[in-house]
Amino acid sequence: MARYALLSVSDKTGLIELAQSLVDRFGFELISSGGTSTVLEAAGIPTIKVADYTGFPEILAGRVKTLHPRIHGGILARRDRPEDQRDLGEHNVYPIDLVVVNLYPFQATIAQPNVSLAEAIEQIDIGGPTLIRAAAKNFAHVTVLSSPTQYADYLAELRQRETPSAEFRHECAQAAFWHTAAYDQAIAAYLSQSPTTTPTPEALPAVFNLTGRRQQLLRYGENPHQQAAWYYTGSMATGWAAANLVQGKELSFNNLLDLEAARSIIREFCGDRVQPTAVVVKHTNPCGVAEGKTIADAYQRALAADSVSAFGGIVALNQAIDPETATVLSKTFLECVVAPDCHPDALKILKAKPKLRLLLLPDLTQGPDVAIRAIAGGFLVQDIHHVPSVAEDWEVVTETKPTPDQLEELIFAWKVVKHVKSNAIVVSRDRATLGIGAGQMNRVGSVQIALSDAEDKAKGAVLASDGFFPFADSVQTAAIAGISCIIQPGGSLRDNDSIQAANEAGIVMICTNRRYFRH
Repeated sequence: MARYALLSVSDKTGLIELAQSLVDRFGFELISSGGTSTVLEAAGIPTIKVADYTGFPEILAGRVKTLHPRIHGGILARRDRPEDQRDLGEHNVYPIDLVVVNLYPFQATIAQPNVSLAEAIEQIDIGGPTLIRAAAKNFAHVTVLSSPTQYADYLAELRQRETPSAEFRHECAQAAFWHTAAYDQAIAAYLSQSPTTTPTPEALPAVFNLTGRRQQLLRYGENPHQQAAWYYTGSMATGWAAANLVQGKELSFNNLLDLEAARSIIREFCGDRVQPTAVVVKHTNPCGVAEGKTIADAYQRALAADSVSAFGGIVALNQAIDPETATVLSKTFLECVVAPDCHPDALKILKAKPKLRLLLLPDLTQGPDVAIRAIAGGFLVQDIHHVPSVAEDWEVVTETKPTPDQLEELIFAWKVVKHVKSNAIVVSRDRATLGIGAGQMNRVGSVQIALSDAEDKAKGAVLASDGFFPFADSVQTAAIAGISCIIQPGGSLRDNDSIQAANEAGIVMICTNRRYFRH
């Protein structure tokens, strides 16, 4: 008795190889629709067109193809129910043992610029999810393959036994329901933005669903007694899940947290006409950030900012690793290094440090659009605005005005302080951090830590604060250390006290009218 498989795929990766094996080696009859049947016929693989099998043509420009009782009856029929088998016989319905379906590329479509609502709507698959759900529901008797990555495992199952194992069918059904859930979530999120043809991303949706695919189980979480796993969102691996781990053991929970912190900082220094820049991160806080004439120079300057904290740290570079940079990187114990690329000769040098995790991520600017944090009974969601530092929007509030070089330095310090845990203070000079005060319960403490780290180098340097100064004391402390310029959001009821203290000390003060708290 022939076995039947239904094939209807948008992503045709591996389709020909799968279909050929099903027909030639395992004796399947293939039923296919639309573009899938065209591809199979062009490859010389026999197939029964859905329209010929159902006796009903595709209609509505292809909107209706597989929504028919002869299709879904064959998928949903229970092989151990005589009444189901009787229905199949009476209506001449073939039992379908395999359903191979993946969906219209809705997410890829809406990711393109200037896509209209009408264009997006046409990429909402109807028949595909229905087929997947039907086959997944009947996994006791039917196998559903919703991704080309499953094809090889399915064929391996058939080589071992006539029918794939119950465990394999169960796993495929689970993957199928996750697949359709993520697909529906993407559609709902898109439509919730706006009912017009120009959706806007300002409002967060009324219902926020979070779906992830497990990339790997982690050895443990932040601490050894905590279980942890790494998930990626979407239908395909992106971001860190798509990064190339060139060498080193698997990434840990803390590695990933620190890598993302480093990536979020280095993205501030990516783009056209940017200087070579290096970031050194420890416990999600930067301990050194610097620009340089070369990427090796930038790293050495960032390392010099706090070489003690850099031990066991994470490094992010905005340019490819060359042999000179690889040589200086290998002189310090580092957990991870991430860069857009690595020259072959540099890789040979780094291989002498086999425990160093080296990751290549060509696009360091692509990050999440929202931040999610768990609280009792739910979670909080906020959007992430990647707002560039635009000096034209700032207000010089003191009598003394910044020189062009001082303004560039203030821009540099502001880019860094945005990524330091509150209360946050950054002292910098010559496009390199000198001292960073992070995570203190009061701003005075952060100022003191940053200035203490900077020591006598603070004279003539600039100071950036993620929040306003509620009192003049921090400005006065900065003046004593020799700080020449201060950048801060402003907005305190006592702004005038800080401005007056700056004027008395001859310090430049700029208010950005935007704060960057990081709790």
